[in-house]
Amino acid sequence: MYELLKNLGTWLVSGDQWTGPDGIAYRLAEHLQYSLLATLVAAAIALPVGLLIGHTGRGAFLAINLASFGRALPTVGLVVLVFLASGLSMWPVYIALVALAVPAIVTNTYAGMTAVDPDVKDAARGQGMRRHQVLFQVELPLALPLIMTGLRLALIQVVATATIAAYVSFGGLGRYVFDGLAQRDLVQVLGGAVLVAAVAVVLDLALSALQRFLFLPHSRLRSSGGTPTRTS
Repeated sequence: MYELLKNLGTWLVSGDQWTGPDGIAYRLAEHLQYSLLATLVAAAIALPVGLLIGHTGRGAFLAINLASFGRALPTVGLVVLVFLASGLSMWPVYIALVALAVPAIVTNTYAGMTAVDPDVKDAARGQGMRRHQVLFQVELPLALPLIMTGLRLALIQVVATATIAAYVSFGGLGRYVFDGLAQRDLVQVLGGAVLVAAVAVVLDLALSALQRFLFLPHSRLRSSGGTPTRTS
């Protein structure tokens, strides 16, 4: 075990391992590209759905169950199915990653919207706000913490699963895992797994810190029962 960890450390810090089209830096950039693009597409699909069903209360049962169905889909199986239908392209990977990310975003957005106090919404309507104003000026700001949590969970899940790009001969950090398995190179397999785990942890910590930074002042205000004051 000591020898394996020693070889792994050497593999990770080797200068040659970080350069070139097969280097860690290049594979990391590919992995982040796949993950961020898939999460952005999933957010573009899931956020409007979650906001709509949370605001209107209609279609919640269908949307949540469809999201749960998407979560239960086997990712590799979906990649293979789309791969057989579309041929060699990145479409299978992106479709699978988007399908993986959508459920977390939909459910958290819906939960955030339904957690808004109905009295707050009634007060906003009583002040003459229209439906879209209540949605964007009252409900959405109050639901943002849970929405951010959904985006964070979705991104981490996608980062951890984006290794499947290598399954259909594309890049990313999964390249080390699949190539290592094919070559029976345990150090390369472990190196790829460690890099994926490290990226997921770093992104999770960064998003968690951003979330605390954005919403801590509001949580302090609510817990103290104070009201914001306006300074001249």
